[in-house]
Amino acid sequence: MEEPDASRQQQQGNGPVAEARMHGVFTDADTGRLTYALSLSDSCLTVQRIDSPSSPPSSSEHLDLRDCLGSRAHRGEREDQGAYLCAYFYPYRRRWMASGPARQRDERRFRLALNTDDKYEDDDDEEEDANLREAERWARAIRNNTARRPGNTHGVLFSEVRRPCGVMVLVNPQSGRGQAMALYNGHVQRMLTEADIPHTLVITERPNHARDLVKNADLTQWDALVILSGDGLLFEVVNGLMERQDWEKAIQTPLGILPGGSGNGLAASIHHYTRASPVWGEDLLTSCGFQLCKGLISGLDLISIRLSSGARLFSFLSLAWGFVADVDIESEQFRQIGELRFLLGTLVRLASLRIYQGKLAFLPAGDHPETDLASDHLLAPLDQPVPQDWTLVEEREFVLVLAMFQSHLSEDLMAAPDARPDDGLIHLFYVTAGISRAALLRLFWAMQSGTHLDCGCPHLVYRRARAMRLEPLSEAGVMTVDGERVEYGPVQAQVHRGAARLIST
Repeated sequence: MEEPDASRQQQQGNGPVAEARMHGVFTDADTGRLTYALSLSDSCLTVQRIDSPSSPPSSSEHLDLRDCLGSRAHRGEREDQGAYLCAYFYPYRRRWMASGPARQRDERRFRLALNTDDKYEDDDDEEEDANLREAERWARAIRNNTARRPGNTHGVLFSEVRRPCGVMVLVNPQSGRGQAMALYNGHVQRMLTEADIPHTLVITERPNHARDLVKNADLTQWDALVILSGDGLLFEVVNGLMERQDWEKAIQTPLGILPGGSGNGLAASIHHYTRASPVWGEDLLTSCGFQLCKGLISGLDLISIRLSSGARLFSFLSLAWGFVADVDIESEQFRQIGELRFLLGTLVRLASLRIYQGKLAFLPAGDHPETDLASDHLLAPLDQPVPQDWTLVEEREFVLVLAMFQSHLSEDLMAAPDARPDDGLIHLFYVTAGISRAALLRLFWAMQSGTHLDCGCPHLVYRRARAMRLEPLSEAGVMTVDGERVEYGPVQAQVHRGAARLIST
């Protein structure tokens, strides 16, 4: 029988929706006591248990190939002349006490033993080869159909741009609670292997190690750069790429993010863009790992940020001043408790709420977002007034100013629920003085579900912008970009739509 044409796709409903193109009989891989009939269509692997000929047919199980990460075949061990077929699925399943379904690993293993025929009677090696060839044919067909997803209207599939090179996986072993290497060993390595994605592990040893590495690396060796850490390591990578002489080409290297830190804002955003139920911790890692192996390469907005010293940085997540930045930096002392550090830091800072004097201005969002990274032509020098088409917020006292470029500030804070990775927008929030501690706490509580704008709080303002300028007038304070502390002082930013490439959904 011919192998299935992977280009012919059909959507799957509640049952078998496409005509099966391959049929085969397998046994249980562990015991060999159960027999299964397998059928493969463009969209589904159907498994039906075969009982005795007189028994009624058992119900069929339909495994959606959109949930399949990969498949492989291998020989049996020692005297076993059979061949084995393995397929790796990550379907959504609801777990006890969980708030919603999450992707859970489901490995399916079957043993294939072809009927021995006269021509193999005296040639066990030939029979073993025939078994393995047939199992490999099934594995190849599953992989081919798994690699295609119908109805893609945005971005290209990572599988379509992959070469034999593989990916570089950068791990910060100190991020979060220091569990990044355990997450790699327990989850990431296995998922990349199942998806047949070769990779090289690089463990960072110091601050800016990743920045220096990608600034000088031969990027032709890699299909993508994947970060297993918090948002800070990706901040290093993005800025390292932009410091290269060939930055225009280098920044087109696909980037992947796997949550291994405390905040994990971009990883939580990527999961949010799938429209799946919120997940946290290792469930979020599984979701992002699945999207990395099967996802689309789409645009990622970069925001150029000009500091008062003249330095130019590139951001993908957030710019913060006031309460949010204070909590982020001051909670570093509680790093060993992971993401709970932000909750503890919030309570500490609420007990002694600070007010900051400053000026804010922004260019309202229009129909022509900028993509040219070579210049920031929307920005006037910091020592000159902003252009006339900007909106000025009168000098006032602020509790916080937060510019968001993705949906999530951290795993459990959905600051800008309508954001997309390449929408060309700065989602600008600010909270003015006069808000009570209780009202501020309610805002952050509502931010966990992205409903803070529905609270009707008169001190919370939200605007969409293409560029912004912030001028702190208070002498002391903290500013962060993507969760990393930067020099304190006047700052301005401009969005460049889809300037980088992100492996997302």
